[in-house]
Amino acid sequence: MIRNVAIMGATGAVGQEILSILEERNFPLQSLKLLASERSAGKEFKFKGESLKCEVLNKDSFKGIDLVLSSAGAAISQEFAPIAVENGAVVVDNTSFFRMDPKVPLVVPEVNPEDIKLYKAENGGKGIIANPNCTTIMMVVVLNPIEKISHIKKIHISSYQSASGAGAIAMEELKQQYKDIIETGTTTHINKFPFQLAYNVIPQIDKMTENDYTKEEMKMFNETRKIMHSDVRCAATCVRVSALRCHSEAISFETERPLSIEEVRNAIKNGEGLQLCDDVANNVYPMPLNLMGTDDVYVGRIRKDLACDNGMNIWIVGDQIRKGAALNAVQIAERL
Repeated sequence: MIRNVAIMGATGAVGQEILSILEERNFPLQSLKLLASERSAGKEFKFKGESLKCEVLNKDSFKGIDLVLSSAGAAISQEFAPIAVENGAVVVDNTSFFRMDPKVPLVVPEVNPEDIKLYKAENGGKGIIANPNCTTIMMVVVLNPIEKISHIKKIHISSYQSASGAGAIAMEELKQQYKDIIETGTTTHINKFPFQLAYNVIPQIDKMTENDYTKEEMKMFNETRKIMHSDVRCAATCVRVSALRCHSEAISFETERPLSIEEVRNAIKNGEGLQLCDDVANNVYPMPLNLMGTDDVYVGRIRKDLACDNGMNIWIVGDQIRKGAALNAVQIAERL
């Protein structure tokens, strides 16, 4: 039974959201430990009316801990997740490090909850469950109920990813850039991104790979297949935009048989973790500005693909920090 919980990377944007969600959802725990780097040691945060002091992450941090919710970066997870497991904890990891490890389940609870049990050693696991990439989470939550109607063969997606995907510092950088430009006409605050993001879009997220797709785009190809247990092929173009914390995605997908708009609408209506937001006659469709702080993935602009007989086009928006990261991790913990 999970009684004692630790958040690794507690002071980051995702760590702070995990803290908030644990309280909102009244997650059943006996104690909560906040872990971060030395520069964050001593910072205090409120949880259920009490003040919790952040502790320095080290090899002795996990004694007596049953569950670790990790969002401290891939290198930190690589080093400390196995130590937490050795101490008897289950680790739900938000970083990219373990996602494609064949001995680590990659889980979106609305899609493949049955994979959670694969973390156990007796099932060949390492005691670790991986949280997928934010853009992948949003997409597979939407496509899962459609896959149940007809197998999805191909996906083409363009993502419009908010500053929050690069962390709290990136969000502050975007705000500062707008402030600078309004006040002086220019900005020199360009650190987290390779170029100015304010009034701009940047068609590269993460490093380029040998095939000229970025690591972010290849995550969507590989993670989608692992989560959905599918041979689906996904071609992505991931773009950073100047939204603050909601990602948007324009998705075109091809199914084995042609689907009607009504079939897709009904699948979304009945899908878990989804909201249909599709009334184009009245200009109703999902937008990042309106959906910050929400839990579900919102779906609109559902229409037939004019270039593919068995194709459909949809537009989706979700809060990257919540369902794209922190909420998904907590939902996994609730299933545990």
